[in-house]
Amino acid sequence: MSIHVENVTKSYGSQKALNEVSFKIDSGEIVGFLGPNGAGKSTMMKIITTYIDPSVGAVRVNGFDIFKNDIEVKRSVGYLPEHNPLYLDFYVREYLSFHADIHGVGKQRIEEVIELVGLQDIKGKKIGQLSKGYRQRVGLAAALLHDPEVLILDEPTTGLDPNQLMDIRDLIKNIGKSKTILLSTHIMQEVEAMCDRVIIIDKGSIVADEKLSDLLTDKHQVVQVEFDLRVEEQLLKKLPGLLEATNITGNFWNLVFEAEEDMRAEVFDFAIKNGLRTLQLNRRIISLESLFHNLTN
Repeated sequence: MSIHVENVTKSYGSQKALNEVSFKIDSGEIVGFLGPNGAGKSTMMKIITTYIDPSVGAVRVNGFDIFKNDIEVKRSVGYLPEHNPLYLDFYVREYLSFHADIHGVGKQRIEEVIELVGLQDIKGKKIGQLSKGYRQRVGLAAALLHDPEVLILDEPTTGLDPNQLMDIRDLIKNIGKSKTILLSTHIMQEVEAMCDRVIIIDKGSIVADEKLSDLLTDKHQVVQVEFDLRVEEQLLKKLPGLLEATNITGNFWNLVFEAEEDMRAEVFDFAIKNGLRTLQLNRRIISLESLFHNLTN
């Protein structure tokens, strides 16, 4: 087990940033850690990396306890924080050499990491001269220098253009073949492209923890319906498996269901039973973005 979080709570005075959070991540998984701003993502990542302590609970990384074996945890983890803390006046290789000295790794490892993340052509440039995409690569290189088993990446693709996004995505997927990765992002397409599993946190509590393939199965669906007459939301809530009913305009509704069967038949029968006619009736499988909205809104 690479990461084991058990009943972690983090309080700042009377405010709970995390409330009894528990999850496990196995070796070799790439897990997307999602949530609105202020949901507790960065707090959880800082606890895993021993940057801050939880108020209550236990965390183990590669079998090492964050309280009893914090040095071993630091050796096991590579961390790229949301605001990549680079020394802009350093040359790329100079910066990596500085980090290598801290970790006690040799020059050969510097060259290996430079090649791994694609910094060969700019290793002689100052970091301040680099694009945002290359700066993220430098941050990743620094996180990988000591060859950690676990990578914690907090918003690694923020502010990148589409080409840079593709480059960093491919790089993370390649690194994920041999390491466990927990990454936070607001870009749902990146989660769908990179992650095996998704953990969604809202207001300090986990509201979903499933394999991505299971989250996006036919059991989550949206039925878009237009009735000929006005319908109250309370009446719609009698529909079986209904998670959310949103009035788009007039008598047009978005109905979100958790069900494996096609729910259009239920909506059609509901209309007949209540003296309504359906002017439009469409179905689509719910996207990760819609699912995220439903769980955290």
